[in-house]
Amino acid sequence: MGPTSRNHKSSQKDAAPNEAKPPRYPQRNSSITASASAAVANSRVAKERPSSSTSGEGEPQETVLKLPSTPTLPARMAKLVPLEGLGCEVAMGSLTPSREREYKVTNKHNEGRLPVYAIVFNFLDVRYYDIFATACGPHLSTYRCLMNGKFSLLQSYLDDDMNESFFTVSWACDIDGNPLLVAAGSTGIIRVINCATEKIYKSLVGHGGSVNEIKSQPSNPSLIISASKDESIKLWNVQTGICILVFGGVGGHRHEVLGVDFHTSDIYRFVSCGMDNTVRIWSIKEFWEYVEKSYSWTDATSKFPTKFVQFPVLCAEIHSNYVDCTKWLGDFVLSKSVENEILLWEPITKEENPGEGHIDVLQKYPVPGCNIWFMKFSCDFHHNQLAIGNRDGKVYVWKVQTSPPVLIARLSNPQVKSAIRQTAVSFDGSTILACTEDGNIWRWDEVDHPTVPVPSKKQK
Repeated sequence: MGPTSRNHKSSQKDAAPNEAKPPRYPQRNSSITASASAAVANSRVAKERPSSSTSGEGEPQETVLKLPSTPTLPARMAKLVPLEGLGCEVAMGSLTPSREREYKVTNKHNEGRLPVYAIVFNFLDVRYYDIFATACGPHLSTYRCLMNGKFSLLQSYLDDDMNESFFTVSWACDIDGNPLLVAAGSTGIIRVINCATEKIYKSLVGHGGSVNEIKSQPSNPSLIISASKDESIKLWNVQTGICILVFGGVGGHRHEVLGVDFHTSDIYRFVSCGMDNTVRIWSIKEFWEYVEKSYSWTDATSKFPTKFVQFPVLCAEIHSNYVDCTKWLGDFVLSKSVENEILLWEPITKEENPGEGHIDVLQKYPVPGCNIWFMKFSCDFHHNQLAIGNRDGKVYVWKVQTSPPVLIARLSNPQVKSAIRQTAVSFDGSTILACTEDGNIWRWDEVDHPTVPVPSKKQK
């Protein structure tokens, strides 16, 4: 599963919910009791061949090895589902555009014949707000948005492994503030490129499967998290190349992890989602000493005491199918599944009792034609508006922080006929980019804003 085909076979990614292939193995059900597990184990023991040992009377005696029963998840890992009767109904957005902002197509750029899976603006440095990066097969490219809808190619990288297929790209920084381009894909190797020297800065190896998404910590952009097909999430220090923490295990995801996102203000929290239909919130506060140690570590990176974190703060089951994209909106969470909608919900947890609490679904943002997985939405810098593409080549632009949600615009063009894998919204939302399955980058500009304005340092 996952967009891991080296030949970019889109048929795997285009599976509708009722056509989606099952996991590689049956998903574990937390409702199975210990007694039921023991019964299964006993039935397996009965089929074991008896040994040749004898009893004191000289008669053969059957000796079998008892298999351990499958342990149930602890109470703290109970999956939380939305509760009813909280005093308010879910606000549903209307699909009638308000036309608060008018956009027009200003450019189309072809990256090649392979799908462009990722596109992202650089919001880490005020000097680079008009620069974006793309991932297409083994190629990575950086561009600057110019006036009148034009692009300027800045840098282009070709991976040493021509079989690599990059699925995700993100921005980070070294301790000197130089921009780093971080990308990964089918091989599971994370490439860190120094854009100042135009050379490979680090190659981070550790995942046992393809990497589906990478995000950097906004307040400390030398820290990144990676979501992988191997069902784990890893926290890395790109400055030293150290894998600090690994999130997975008993309380982790039970299938591919498709999306991650750092909290915008809480440096200790991040959210993840995946093919097990769940969204999980994790905390690194308890393990922050390992983060600090990663900066002063002088020995080999392989000798660093990487810590394994098995239990999240919260496990939410609010979707009934793959969840492939999630983002923080303040202390609320936006999450998207293959159910033609994005949900905004509030995780209400107890810090002293992780796993306890409830979930309140606040709003729904309908997205018709969005029933295939690996389609990512994006927001502007201040999270005022959200853009999401669909399988028909249309882009829906939502006003996020209103209730009920307001559809600002529905963007389309007769030439855009392929599935849109990801969008990128500029700093103020005046420019919207979309990358497609057929290898193109499309640009829409607001009618009254022909360029991407770069904010002053005061605005930052």
